[in-house]
Amino acid sequence: MGVLSALEPKKVFQYFEEICGIPHGSGNVDKISDYLVKFAKDRNLFYIQDELKNVIIIKEATKGYENEPAVILQGHMDMVAVKKPELDMDMKTEGLRVAVDEDLVYAEGTSLGGDDGIAVAYALALLDSEEYAHPRLEVVITVDEEVGMDGARGIDLSMLKGRRLLNLDSEEEGIFLTSCAGGGRIHTYLPFSVKEKEGVLYRISVEGLLGGHSGAEIHKERGNSNCLMGRILYNLTKEIPVCVESMQGGLADNAIPRQTVATVLIEEKDIHKFKEILLGQEKEIKAELATKDPDFAITTIMVDEGSYTCAEEESTAEMASFIMALPNGVQAMSADMQGLVETSLNLGIMELQTGEQELLCEFSVRSCIESAKQNLIGKVCAVAELAGASYSVSGDYPGWAYRVDSPLREKMIRVYERMYGKKPQVQAIHAGLECGILASKIEDLDCISFGPDMKDIHTTEETLSISSTKRVWEYLVTLLAERD
Repeated sequence: MGVLSALEPKKVFQYFEEICGIPHGSGNVDKISDYLVKFAKDRNLFYIQDELKNVIIIKEATKGYENEPAVILQGHMDMVAVKKPELDMDMKTEGLRVAVDEDLVYAEGTSLGGDDGIAVAYALALLDSEEYAHPRLEVVITVDEEVGMDGARGIDLSMLKGRRLLNLDSEEEGIFLTSCAGGGRIHTYLPFSVKEKEGVLYRISVEGLLGGHSGAEIHKERGNSNCLMGRILYNLTKEIPVCVESMQGGLADNAIPRQTVATVLIEEKDIHKFKEILLGQEKEIKAELATKDPDFAITTIMVDEGSYTCAEEESTAEMASFIMALPNGVQAMSADMQGLVETSLNLGIMELQTGEQELLCEFSVRSCIESAKQNLIGKVCAVAELAGASYSVSGDYPGWAYRVDSPLREKMIRVYERMYGKKPQVQAIHAGLECGILASKIEDLDCISFGPDMKDIHTTEETLSISSTKRVWEYLVTLLAERD
């Protein structure tokens, strides 16, 4: 018996638990893709698995629905795989340890991958059932959505008949998303010089931050551990000679980093001043983040004394200045929709690559205005040029524009009002969805994104509501059975 076997709807949670048992972080999707192919083969369903490992599965309409418009059900198979630092687990080879707490499903010590495992579970439950009426179902499950939407970008959808798409990649029940921001990724590489130096090696850790999804939670202005480490190093280098020996922060460019760790070499005579500066920095930052990130902390541990290869003092100071100068967070709010972030970026990954003698900084950039997105990318690249860093831009994807005339939206609103006696919310979102890319591949595509309640996606506190999952399932099967 599975941990989730007692939950309703049974088939949805059965497949969700099976998905959780397969490692499927972005870039590690072979097993989950092959699992989907086996599922289709076992049920004699038509399927396609492309070179990228995207999977399409088609189920013909039930009796009486042959003339209804085909519906595309779409989600992605990869998840943002993050774990608590102290957890002894390899997420590339081990499945998640799912658990239940009252109305919530979560994973012990890791992210849950409800984004977007629940979409896949909904689709498989429909494909595996004969009790629900529906038109032709074209299930499209893409790879690596979380790291640039590469699957959506490369997939061939020319064989599909559907012109209505239900994207099951949203995290708030009762909200229908009808447009989203476009985005891209920036990678900067700042060179540095190294030397062998005697001194005292200290480990500095910026930790205790809430983090979150850089699209869904960037407006909360939570602390970014990479930026905070840059600030700390900047203030240290202004007072004492410091040489960075190693530095690592963040796990994904689209997740607000929660912890950044650096080891630095200082001279013995500067230990008192070093600790004094760090205490001052902790006090200042803690006051600034008292409401947004109440558990913020700087921990410092002496590692050893000796001779180490590390970045020179001047290079360390240049790194700190570079990080300080880089923009981060919300850059503009929408003038057309109250509360919607228009343009933002997130310094999600920072790593000192000693072998390459480069500081790597990776950003996720988002905007619902294409020119503003390109301008922000240009701003980061300009800062990199001034600092003597090289850069590259990848994963550029288009926004998803609002469709004024949407028969699908009107039908979904009508069904929702009949079932729940109230109107759903129709919104735009700052986070990126694959709808824009898919709409560029299918002429006149009418699409809406929705899903059950999830909290703290892309973090180790991620949860999925059981009751909401059931309600959204009931809505989904009712919607598919609704004739035009």
